[in-house]
Amino acid sequence: MKGKKLLQIIGAVAVINLLSRLIGFFREVVIGYQFGTSYAADSVVTAYTLPNFFYVVVGGAVTTAFISVYTKIDDTLGQKQYLERVFGWLSLALVLFSGGLVLFSEQVISLLFSGMGTEEFQLTNDLFRVMAPATFFLIISMWFTGILNVNNRFSWAAAGTLLLNGSFLGIAVVFYPWIGAFAHAWGALISAALMCVFLIYLIRREKFFTFRFRLDRSPETWRTMKMAVPILLGGATLQLYFLIHRMFASWLEDGYIAALNYTSKIVQLPQSVLMMAVTTVIYPLLSKKVAANEEAGISTLYFKGLRMMGLSILPVAIFVILYAEDIIRVIFQYGNFTEQSTNMAAPLLQILVIGMFFHSANLYVTRFFYAYEHSIFPVAVSMLSVLGINVAIIFLLIDSYGAAGVAWGTSIASICNFVFLLIGTQFMLKLQKTSDVKWGKDVVKLLTLLVLFGAALFGWKSIMTAGGSYFSVITGAAAAAIILIILMKLLRFQEIEDIVEKVKERVVKK
Repeated sequence: MKGKKLLQIIGAVAVINLLSRLIGFFREVVIGYQFGTSYAADSVVTAYTLPNFFYVVVGGAVTTAFISVYTKIDDTLGQKQYLERVFGWLSLALVLFSGGLVLFSEQVISLLFSGMGTEEFQLTNDLFRVMAPATFFLIISMWFTGILNVNNRFSWAAAGTLLLNGSFLGIAVVFYPWIGAFAHAWGALISAALMCVFLIYLIRREKFFTFRFRLDRSPETWRTMKMAVPILLGGATLQLYFLIHRMFASWLEDGYIAALNYTSKIVQLPQSVLMMAVTTVIYPLLSKKVAANEEAGISTLYFKGLRMMGLSILPVAIFVILYAEDIIRVIFQYGNFTEQSTNMAAPLLQILVIGMFFHSANLYVTRFFYAYEHSIFPVAVSMLSVLGINVAIIFLLIDSYGAAGVAWGTSIASICNFVFLLIGTQFMLKLQKTSDVKWGKDVVKLLTLLVLFGAALFGWKSIMTAGGSYFSVITGAAAAAIILIILMKLLRFQEIEDIVEKVKERVVKK
């Protein structure tokens, strides 16, 4: 595949993925509009937690392992038989698993979300029974996208997710006046089935797979299973945070499951964008440098990448902390999402956004371990942070601080995870600073920038008290951009100098 065509494909996939994520985010806004921070909102969010968790974590792990094994099979007949075996075993496992979720829905919900009241539990259980079969369609569809991807049909695979989120949103909006919360339950099931049918049609049309299945054993199938387990654990970090949020928030008063969900989605958006950049641009470049044993180039990429993330994400985090209430009002405060809902959500957003840089940096640094094929350490560190530090902090704080204690657990755990990974890069990967990277000076310079930026923006917000939330957010964002550019220029950040030079070059050309 030529470079120009590859860039076009990456661009198309990035646009489709971004549109899909925005539609998914808008679905959260719709939940807020319809239910606010009531127990019904908690039930809708909680009921879809497990199908989505299995879709992202299990589906992603199986698909990644499948692609790795499939691409190493040389002959066409071997690939065909491997597809049939994976399809057979995966379909059987998913039918049994999804059926089990439906049959034992009460036990599953009571085990994971035991703090719910009677009315909230009953609604959550009823919604989950409808949504649970979507687990089959979601995971099998994720595998179908793997088949399309190995055949270079990247845009089609991305279009499946767009169909999922678009139809889910449409069904939830159109049928809400008649069936209320169950519009989201049926939206989850029908949209997953539609995506599955759509992907089957594309695969059959191109004759990539005949959809025959077999249940005999093979070394390739066993390799796929063994490979999927560590990938599953490594990819579960963010979803485990969400699951733990809802498990502990089920013991709090109504609405906090939804409030944590709304604010988490805001914080997650920058990480989602970064994930696309890392996987499509940085990771292939990193893998090439590792293969060529370019130690200096790898270290430079590592330090400069962290620097760029710090410059791009940390000022945004400061802006969100200062304008949290206005941001919540602008995005969510419509319909049944009241001022009381905003007062519940805004403090949680301020706490969760503290960890935004660290979540993104953890994703970035982990890729360096993967490139060196050292996957056990980052997986172990992630599990320690999420299931150890995070849970311990929540237990310590939840009685005194409620949902804020849950939020603090997430942010502090992400910071600890980052520190552990930094130590690991020095001792395991031996990434050392090079002559063109001045680590200590860069950190001091960045901290100085952030302190001055935060003080200046706080001063601006204190002065500009007129107008509503829309005016406050727009003028605040404009002021933040101007302040940041001026400070970067005064502190002589090379990034702003490069931008100025490029602008001058374009002006001269015109």
